[in-house]
Amino acid sequence: MRNLALDIMDAAVEYGDAVALRRRVDDVYMEMTYRQLAWNIDRCGGALVDLGLAVGDRVAIFSPNLPEWFVADYGTLSVGGVSVPIYATNTTDQAAAIVDDSGARIICAGTANELAIARELLKRCDALTTIIALAPGLEAEGDGVHTLAGLLEGEVAAATRAELATRRAAAGMDDLATIIYTSGTTGIPKGVMLRHRNFNNQFTTLDTRFEVGPHDRSLCFLPLSHVYERSWSAYTFLKGVENTVLSNPREVVEALATVRPTVMVSAPRLYEKANSAIMTRVEAAPPLRRKLFHWAIDVGHTYHTARYGGESPGLAVRLKYAVADRLVLTKVRNVMGGPKNFFSSGGAALARPVEEFFLSLGLLICQGYGLTETAPMLTANSPGAFRFGTVGKPVDEVEIRIGEEGEIQVKGPNVMDGYWNKPEATAEAFIDGWFRTGDVGHLDDDGYLVITDRIKDLIVTSGGKNVAPQRIEALIGRDHYIDQMAVVGDRQKFVSAIVVPAFAALQDFAEQKKLQFADHEELIRLPEVVELYANRIREAGRNLAPFEKVKRFTLVAKEFSQAAGEITPTLKVRRRVITKKYHDLIERMYRPEAGGSE
Repeated sequence: MRNLALDIMDAAVEYGDAVALRRRVDDVYMEMTYRQLAWNIDRCGGALVDLGLAVGDRVAIFSPNLPEWFVADYGTLSVGGVSVPIYATNTTDQAAAIVDDSGARIICAGTANELAIARELLKRCDALTTIIALAPGLEAEGDGVHTLAGLLEGEVAAATRAELATRRAAAGMDDLATIIYTSGTTGIPKGVMLRHRNFNNQFTTLDTRFEVGPHDRSLCFLPLSHVYERSWSAYTFLKGVENTVLSNPREVVEALATVRPTVMVSAPRLYEKANSAIMTRVEAAPPLRRKLFHWAIDVGHTYHTARYGGESPGLAVRLKYAVADRLVLTKVRNVMGGPKNFFSSGGAALARPVEEFFLSLGLLICQGYGLTETAPMLTANSPGAFRFGTVGKPVDEVEIRIGEEGEIQVKGPNVMDGYWNKPEATAEAFIDGWFRTGDVGHLDDDGYLVITDRIKDLIVTSGGKNVAPQRIEALIGRDHYIDQMAVVGDRQKFVSAIVVPAFAALQDFAEQKKLQFADHEELIRLPEVVELYANRIREAGRNLAPFEKVKRFTLVAKEFSQAAGEITPTLKVRRRVITKKYHDLIERMYRPEAGGSE
C-alpha cells in the first residue's frame, strides 16, 4: 500500500468492469465502473497539474456526496495534492474560514448551491484562484471557473503525462493526504492532518476484523467530509464493493429497501429512528399481532445471542426461531434492506436496547470508537468478538490507557501528526506521546472499551455528581415520541432536558385522543401531551441513578439544526449553544414553582 489514489487505480485493474459507484438520478441509477473511476481519477489529476497544482497544494472539496466527490479527491491525491473537505451544510463564513486557514488554491463545488458560495469565496479568499464545478449540468461562467466534465474531456499532453509519472513514482505513505476540519461539539474547528499511512493502517485493521469483498454492497450516506464515511468508502474500493452514493441523507430509509446494502457505516441516529419507527407501527397493531411480534423478538434475541456468543442454540430454540423468522423477523429485516454482513455504528453512543433489538432481528451492529484525529478507528466490535454496551477492543497496533479524570488516551500508527498551523493546540493534544481524546471511559476485565462521555460535556450538579448527558440522551432519546433532546443542568440540583418531539408520532397520538390544536406550538402545550412525555421520560429513565434522572423537561417545537449551530454535521448536540439559546426556558425549569415536569 502507498498513495490512496494509486491503490484504488491498482484495484481497478483487478475489478475492471465491476460497478464501483452508483447514484440515482430521477428514477435511473447512473453507474461508474472501477475502470471508469480509475480513468476519471487519472484525467482529473492531469487537469489539476495543468491548472498549476503543485505537490502539497491544497484542494477544497465543498460538496454533498457525489461520485464526482471521489474523482476530485483521488485526482488531487494522485498528483501529490492535499484534499480539504468542507461540509455542504457549512455557511459561507464557515467555508471561507476553512479555505483561508488551509490556503486552498482550488475549490471543487458540488452543486449549484455550493457553486454560488464558491464564487463568493473566490472574491474573499486570497489564496483561492480556481473553481471546479463537480455535478453534471453545471456551467463554467466567469474567470477561473471550470467544470469537471469539461476537464475530463481534454487530452492529457505528453509533458503533463511525464509530470504525472514523476509525481506518482515519488508518492509515499508519509505524504500528507488530507486536512479535515473537526466539527466537534466544543471549540472552533481545527484542521487535522492525516497522512496516507494513517488510512492504510485502518485498511489493514479492517481486514483483520471483517470479511468484505466484491459480493458486498455499501450505502454511502454519511457526509464524505467526515472521516468515518470517507475512510470506509476508500476501503470499499480496495475490496471491490459496489457503493451507492446518496446526496440527500434523508433518502436513506427508502434506499435501504432498494439498494439492500450488505455492509454499511452509520451514526446511531439511523438505527434509533428505525427502531422507533418499527415500534410505532407495532404499538398501532392489534393486540394479537403485538404479542406475536414481542414473542418473535424474544426468540430472536435468545437465538442470536447464543449464535454470536459462539454457542449452538438448542433444538427447541432453533425450531421456535424458524417460525419467528418466517412470520415476523424476515419482514422486519426487509425494512432495513434484508440480510446483512454487518452494520457499523460510530460517532456517538448507541443505546444498548437498540443494539439488542437489531441483534434479535439477526442484524449485528458493530459499535466502534474513534475520532477524526485517529483516522478514525481506535476500537471496534466485530462479528467474531463483540460485547453489548461497549465499543469493542482496541484494533491492531493501537494502545489505550486511562488517564486523569478517566480520560481515554491512545497511541498508534493511525494517530495524526497534529493540527494544521496550530502548534500550541497540537502540543496540548498530547501528553507524554499519548493523544488525549477528551473522552471519558474505562476498559472492562476483558479489554472491551466502555465510553462514558466527553470531559467537556460532563455535567456537574450542585451536589458534586458527574452526569454523562450523552448516555441519558441515547437511552431516553430513542423513544419514538422523541426526535431530539439535550440534557442540561450544570451546577444545578438536578438534570433537566429540552425535548423536540417526533411530531409524526405525536400527531397520531393527538388524533387518537381527539385533541384539538392549531399548530405544533399549541400541541406541545396540551396537558395530555405533557403528561405523555412525562410518563415516557420517567419510564425510559427508570434504571438511571437518582442523580441522572430527568426531573423536569420542556418541549420545543423547532428542531435543533446545523444552520443554527445547535448540532454538528454528524448530528451531535452542541450543548453550549442550546444552553445559551434556551437560557430562559432552562432557568424556568429550575424555579421552585416549576413543580415536576414542564
